[in-house]
Amino acid sequence: MNTLLILDGGMGRELHRSGAPFRQPEWSALALIEGPEFVRRAHDAFIAAGADAITTNSYAVVPFHIGEERFRRDGRMLADRAGRIAREAADAAPRKVTVAGSLPPLFGSYRPDLFIEKEAAGIAALLIEGLKPHVDVWLAETQGSIAEAASLKKAIGDDRRPFWVSFTLEDGANAYPPKLRSQEPVEAAVKAALAWKAEALLFNCSQPEVMGAAVDAARAALGGASLTLGIYANAFPPQDEKESEANVGLSDIRADLDPPRYLKFVQDWRTRGAGIVGGCCGIGPEHIAEIRKAVAAG
Repeated sequence: MNTLLILDGGMGRELHRSGAPFRQPEWSALALIEGPEFVRRAHDAFIAAGADAITTNSYAVVPFHIGEERFRRDGRMLADRAGRIAREAADAAPRKVTVAGSLPPLFGSYRPDLFIEKEAAGIAALLIEGLKPHVDVWLAETQGSIAEAASLKKAIGDDRRPFWVSFTLEDGANAYPPKLRSQEPVEAAVKAALAWKAEALLFNCSQPEVMGAAVDAARAALGGASLTLGIYANAFPPQDEKESEANVGLSDIRADLDPPRYLKFVQDWRTRGAGIVGGCCGIGPEHIAEIRKAVAAG
């Protein structure tokens, strides 16, 4: 991927803003269950804004959000529904749009300390089985530790579609040097991504201010190895592990990250070597449209 690829923005907050069924603990999965038409509209909005890739609304299709019983009963069906809606939106687009199959943290956002390896395979298998007919790439996103991401890569098995892995970064008082929520260094994430033969290594769902340093650290660790780097930041205030409200309520959205301000971060990331850019929680179609407009203008 030599040219810039533009991802979509944050599905959950876009659903909430649009009036879709939305609450914790179900988060974005509630619209998938009760109002799938809202999910399609969100995908369409990001495509219309200029996204080259959209992400399936499967982030909250895990027991942590929808409950153990519902996940056992409906998890595969809901993952299939998420994949199908994204596929239909992409296929209806006037240009090529890639569908990225979202494989989320299985035990809660920003909580690598809750990861249970022996339970991960079964959860991931249902998600992958449902998404598999519909996606172009696999995106293990908002991963808080290398172990979390490794469990998803293992669950994908010998599927030949590209694998993208995206880590969430520490963005509280202990943000520098850049590190994962697990406190593992970015350099370790690079080493793991190369071992997995990932096509892209990204950083997401952290403040934009911490992302540039992570890309710098990743580029330095790569040496001459080939790996596309990417960023899709959120619009939250700093989120400290364990103290975060990411899993229990609606975090505030910063007022200072309007589309022009976010674009300035994106332009800086491109200068540093990012080949994929987009947005996470709180970054909407208007932000993606601003990025597309700037790219079109050269």
